[in-house]
Amino acid sequence: MDLKFTEAEEKFRQDVRAFIAAELPDTMKGRAGRRRRFEREHYLEWHRKIAAKGWIAPDWPVEWGGTGWTATQKYIYEEEMGAAGAPLPLPFGPNMLGPMLIAFGSEEQKKHYLPRIVSGEDWWCQGYSEPGAGSDLASLKTKAVREGDEYVINGQKIWTSYAHYATHIFLLVRTSDEGKPQEGISFLLVDMKTPGITVRPIISIDMEHSVNETFFDNVRVPVANRVGEENKGWTYAKYLLGFERTTLAQIGDSKSRLRALKEIATDQKAGGRPLIEDPVFRRRIAEIELKLMALEFTLFRYLAAEEAGGDVGAVASLAKIKGTELTQALTEATIEALGTYALPYVSDLLDHGTNTEPIGPEYAASAMPSYLYARALTILGGSNEIQRNIIAKHVLGL
Repeated sequence: MDLKFTEAEEKFRQDVRAFIAAELPDTMKGRAGRRRRFEREHYLEWHRKIAAKGWIAPDWPVEWGGTGWTATQKYIYEEEMGAAGAPLPLPFGPNMLGPMLIAFGSEEQKKHYLPRIVSGEDWWCQGYSEPGAGSDLASLKTKAVREGDEYVINGQKIWTSYAHYATHIFLLVRTSDEGKPQEGISFLLVDMKTPGITVRPIISIDMEHSVNETFFDNVRVPVANRVGEENKGWTYAKYLLGFERTTLAQIGDSKSRLRALKEIATDQKAGGRPLIEDPVFRRRIAEIELKLMALEFTLFRYLAAEEAGGDVGAVASLAKIKGTELTQALTEATIEALGTYALPYVSDLLDHGTNTEPIGPEYAASAMPSYLYARALTILGGSNEIQRNIIAKHVLGL
């Protein structure tokens, strides 16, 4: 494995940096240090700029609007976006549903939905987890009963990220109770304006609204909105989750957080000198940085294997575990570096252009919300305990 990027890849990196510098809206600049709150219009504005550049769907074939990038180019793109504090487009449409539809959807579904994902006309959310079916997703109970050319859906989903913004939801439903639980699940595409859908907010521990409960009461969906075969949805769901878990590595975002942590530790004092000069805290930063480097080199091996056509194994699970643990370690160290400045939470300070005076340094305003939200990262997307089971099975044959 060669750890050096080629000249062409470095040129591509510069192109990505130039694009971000020129096009990232003012409402989003500085996110790396301040972690501002974004509203729906902010995400859509940035989505459309990326789409106009032709970069919205790196995982898609060119004929469907993809970039034609190598795995390494996609890695560089995501790294530079994270490092600049520029949010990637919300993953549910471009990164998750799109590749799955290309692999398993009908021609009609691909022709209808894929262009709308690229344009941002459709905003998708994910209907997987239920109150009694999280990591044990196969135990889901939301039921779809076929009546002629329609399914009638009844049940509940939970932790539905950005369902209050979404125009559509891709949904796992139970269409059979026979055989193994995984064998009775189907995959449906549902318009959120369909009668019988109710979205209720969940205010999470960071006092923000990003997740929801979603209820289905006799919701009628055309059979034509089913992806693939009836009762085969588990196969499609697993394929989609592989794309979700790889993105949770967040190398660029972790590098951005690490830089911010070093700046905070340089600015904050302990015992009359900068915190970064404290040998215990400096060692802690070094340990986090070494773990980040180790994850990055692991992903480099994955990129080399993927581009050589080899088996990348359970790397998505490994990336999810280590990437989310690193984010938690970085947010925890940031809280400790800030001390009492991290305690006050003034929600208005997360809004762009706020006139509210910060309590302490401006960069402290989002530290506690970021830390609290990050506690969920090792659970969402398939808990890290489940990811370790996947690795044990795939790599060790256990």
